[in-house]
Amino acid sequence: MADYAITTTVRATFGETLDRVRRALAEQGFGVLTEIDVAATMKAKLDIDMPPQLIIGACNPPLAYRALAAETSIGVLLPCNVVVRAVDDQHTLVEAVDPEVMITATGNPRLAPVAAEARTRLADALRVVAAAVDTTR
Repeated sequence: MADYAITTTVRATFGETLDRVRRALAEQGFGVLTEIDVAATMKAKLDIDMPPQLIIGACNPPLAYRALAAETSIGVLLPCNVVVRAVDDQHTLVEAVDPEVMITATGNPRLAPVAAEARTRLADALRVVAAAVDTTR
């Protein structure tokens, strides 16, 4: 798996997983700023059918503020994207951007504590999602 993502695959439908992801993110202090329905967009713009996939733009305001205070241009890497993608009818992949990418991309060590906390919160959210269902991974 990519070294820029935190990932889990669960044995649950896309809809069930999406609900669990939203709840788990909220429990970790993340609000949902945006949702992009990738499958609907590809169908509408390119007439291509693909399995359900949603990109969630999640934001934890205190963490975002700390990141912006450490690196004023970090907004180009915010919010934290979480992808929920159907693998088949009973399996769903959940991927979250690894916030440590902010340090790699910027070279700014002042982002380290923010990235570490954001990573912990996102990883905990994915663990909650995986624990709520029979994990295949």
